[in-house]
Amino acid sequence: MSLATTINNLLFKRTSTFLLTVAACTFFFERTFDGSTEYLFEKLNEGKLWKHIKQNYEK
Repeated sequence: MSLATTINNLLFKRTSTFLLTVAACTFFFERTFDGSTEYLFEKLNEGKLWKHIKQNYEK
């Protein structure tokens, strides 16, 4: 059996497993995308965000 056939039989043959696979992939993609864009935003704006400069203004 080829890899494609195995994946098809395990994940995509039944509607319930297909929907579960899509939901799981969506969840992990969203978490990864959110974390990476948050990291990129933090790096690009380092020193400009409130959490980086608030000690200058607090008494």
